[in-house]
Amino acid sequence: MFAGVMRTILLTNDDGIDSPALVPLARALGRLGRVRVVVPDSERSWIGKAISRFEVLQVATTTRQGCAMHAVSGTPADCVSLGIHTLFDAPPDIVVSGINLGLNYGGAFVLSSGTVGGAIEGWIAGLPAVAFSMAIPNDAYGLTGAARVEALGEQPLAAAAVAVEVLETILAGGYPAHVDCFSVNMPADVGLRTPRRVARVSRSRYGPLFEPGPDGGYVHRFRWLTDLDEDDQGDIEVLRRGAVGITPLRFDFDTDLSPDLRAALERQ
Repeated sequence: MFAGVMRTILLTNDDGIDSPALVPLARALGRLGRVRVVVPDSERSWIGKAISRFEVLQVATTTRQGCAMHAVSGTPADCVSLGIHTLFDAPPDIVVSGINLGLNYGGAFVLSSGTVGGAIEGWIAGLPAVAFSMAIPNDAYGLTGAARVEALGEQPLAAAAVAVEVLETILAGGYPAHVDCFSVNMPADVGLRTPRRVARVSRSRYGPLFEPGPDGGYVHRFRWLTDLDEDDQGDIEVLRRGAVGITPLRFDFDTDLSPDLRAALERQ
């Protein structure tokens, strides 16, 4: 599928229209096909595959650094649904989500990520989908606006080049039918010579996510992620070793029960 043909790529993210990684990826993807950019109008991180049920979504056409974009007052999954079914005369051939500024490795993050959520929405619509995420350099962590752009430097360009090379490789032999979507995580210093490993999703947990804030409320403060596995093929360990982790995802939610529990639960 898609090998050697012109394709239309739907690009979204969860960091919003002003993410420093958006324009570099949009431009880099241009060598693989026509790129349609449909992204949240502001950051929508930690939102998973949420769909706006009651809000009236607003869509504005705009540009960033000469790239035409649609800015949506909703989630990454909203953007993907609109980009596939509503905004254009024909659907895209593939959905790309990212590049997220922050890693989305381990099950706890995969289930929470708006970036991965955008790719999952593409899969639900029957399209191949790939989510890309990159670690934030230590000196850029916690920064916003111009300070973050300056601290990131040329790394979004480098990450975009790697993302496109990985995507091109996935598509070259035909997108695999048994893969629902891919999640690709890149270290902060990623480049075209960085090692790459196919990895599985590590089982993981995070701790408290909220702490007291202004006016008696609570604010989001992520503290830690715990890797529950001791497996050098897990995506967390692959990134710890400085490699790109390429994780094929398949959403098979079934597992087995013991015969005794199955018998106790079932009724004839």
